[in-house]
Amino acid sequence: MTVQTEGSTTTEADYPHAVQAAVLRAVGEPMSVETIRLRAVGPGDVRVRIEQTGVCHSDLSLARGVLAQPLPAVLGHEACGTVVEVGAQVTDLAEGQRVILLWITPCGQCFHCTHDEPHLCATGSQRAGEPYALTEQGEPVYPGLTVGSFAEQTVLPRGAVVPVPDDIDTADAALLGCAVTTGVGAATSTAQVTAGSSVLVIGLGGVGLSVLQGARLAGATTIVAVDRNTEKAELALAAGATDFVPADEDTKKAVRGLTEKRGADFAFDCVGSSRTIRDMWSMTRRGGSCTIVGIGGKDDTVAFSALELFHFARTLRGCVAGSLDAVADMPRFFDWVRAGELDLRPMVTGHGTLADLDRALDELAAGRGIRTLVRPGGGGS
Repeated sequence: MTVQTEGSTTTEADYPHAVQAAVLRAVGEPMSVETIRLRAVGPGDVRVRIEQTGVCHSDLSLARGVLAQPLPAVLGHEACGTVVEVGAQVTDLAEGQRVILLWITPCGQCFHCTHDEPHLCATGSQRAGEPYALTEQGEPVYPGLTVGSFAEQTVLPRGAVVPVPDDIDTADAALLGCAVTTGVGAATSTAQVTAGSSVLVIGLGGVGLSVLQGARLAGATTIVAVDRNTEKAELALAAGATDFVPADEDTKKAVRGLTEKRGADFAFDCVGSSRTIRDMWSMTRRGGSCTIVGIGGKDDTVAFSALELFHFARTLRGCVAGSLDAVADMPRFFDWVRAGELDLRPMVTGHGTLADLDRALDELAAGRGIRTLVRPGGGGS
């Protein structure tokens, strides 16, 4: 078979690895479990068998068209897997090594990478727009958020994986691929929450619960969790919140009552909508810090008056991937997991296989559940 992709001719031999994957062919439509053929492993690549992968809200945003993604695509980016093949130039990994997959691959050479901002790498996410597999009909397939972990296997550069120590559980490692590092990093690295401070977290998905844990690790003493789903109160308190406040017409009054009428020192929006960003802003004290962690739509505009920006003197910033250097910072997360200071198991509220992915996305859209962990090779519990 000869296939035309991106202006060049390839053959079936260039895509030798047949695997099962959940393929998204159209925005808003169910994914179909089908066979795709992964590209051959290049000299600097690794091929990884996906052991467990989390269903993240970013996957929902891609599936529903909030974030752009070339199609057909295999979504999934929060995962732990086992190396099954390495390229000729990869000398520090071997078959059988478990790894965490990274959805940002720092190039090490651009402005951001050379200025201690690898999470903002100029080319770190470009592979999401580059075909990495073919359908059985010869169509190019793209890896959602560069990874494509809603499949039995994937192929990616060596720089896109981090080795996992033997004493770290695979389920824990999978969650460290996105939600936990993003949320904890937002508190400890992006905002740099200080000991004794007050913290507000809006939106208690996997990332929001991880921000709560990060605030606790940073030594915050008042940690207020806000969500529309009151059933998440118990999870919030277990993650480190000192108080849970339902998202309703009385939220702002309640938050100010818990923060000596000033508002929170540090606030985090883990939803990513104009409404919740404005809510976060209004519940932060003068001179406080506001961090946007949730990913919103490009057409959802937030408005601020010139006077309020001056008067309140608050800091408003975005947060990409917890502002972390994944390779350098991951050992610290392993230490927190070993010590029991990061408790990730309560975040897992469901298990499944590739056939269960659409149901898991529907649960996220409805605000139910936190994380479904999927085993692409089967064995859903």
